[in-house]
Amino acid sequence: MEGIGMYVLIIIGSIILLWFILYLIPVGLWFQALVSGVRISLLQLVFMRWRKVPPSIIVGAMIEGWKAGLELIRDDLEAHFLAGGHVTQVVHALVSASKANIELPFQMATAIDLAGRDVLDAVQMSVNPKVIDTPPVTAVAKDGIQLVCKARVTVRANIKQLVGGAGEETVLARVGEGIVSSIGSSTSHKAVLENPDSISRVVLEKGLDAGTAFEILSIDIADIDIGKNIGAVLQMDQANADKNIAQARAEERRAMAVAVEQEMKAKAQEAKAKVIEAEVKVPLAIAEAFKVGNLGIMDYYKFKNIQADTSMRDSIAQPGKGNTGKPKDK
Repeated sequence: MEGIGMYVLIIIGSIILLWFILYLIPVGLWFQALVSGVRISLLQLVFMRWRKVPPSIIVGAMIEGWKAGLELIRDDLEAHFLAGGHVTQVVHALVSASKANIELPFQMATAIDLAGRDVLDAVQMSVNPKVIDTPPVTAVAKDGIQLVCKARVTVRANIKQLVGGAGEETVLARVGEGIVSSIGSSTSHKAVLENPDSISRVVLEKGLDAGTAFEILSIDIADIDIGKNIGAVLQMDQANADKNIAQARAEERRAMAVAVEQEMKAKAQEAKAKVIEAEVKVPLAIAEAFKVGNLGIMDYYKFKNIQADTSMRDSIAQPGKGNTGKPKDK
């Protein structure tokens, strides 16, 4: 029994050792590369294990490139993998670009991949252009009518500008700016509705794809809706503002007139008070004149007669306050 147990352990150990050797030395992968026409030494596959580079990814990429007529260098593929790149995606993109007659060097493809862009998607967009729908763009023509425009932008990826080039947001922003400028320069909204292709023509002439990762192929106006009459609204607002200003100025003038009137009344009251004060001093002055001998009794009677005469004349001049000039009924 002990001999049988020892034999089983030896078999299990041999299987584990064989699996470890086959994992460390991928003979099957080496044979696959050999029959596919890719020359790579078995020792290099072992070194890949030690460098923590999956040999299957590198060998698969080299086989795909070889079958597509591309010469790929193993060290470059390993360096790109160690840099955090997607080797499989890069090779797929190189093969697609080669079949579509698009110039895409290996260094540019790896740079695009390391920049965070999908290089395979970029190549496919170069072959099959992408249509981007712009959000509603609001603009006002010179006649004051607001127009709401929607456009469809057909773009193709510009491989050479993918590294450092602006994205879709910039393209949409520039197209929206061009639409606003084109509508704003139109004399009438009717002209825009009659010839919407004029917007596309003006926008395309501005070269909006400069410095972006895309090439604008066409700009098609999908829909134009009429919005508010902005000119009329602005005129109404201006009229209301002018009315408010005029009312404020009129109120200011009225307040100033009221203030002047109050000031004049105050001055009149002050003058009346001074007259009353002076009239109060008259009897005292008369008494003082009697005392010092400057006024005689006859002078006093003359003064009283003059006062009575003046009072009677005032009564005749003001019929509503006393004597009407007619004899009273007995």
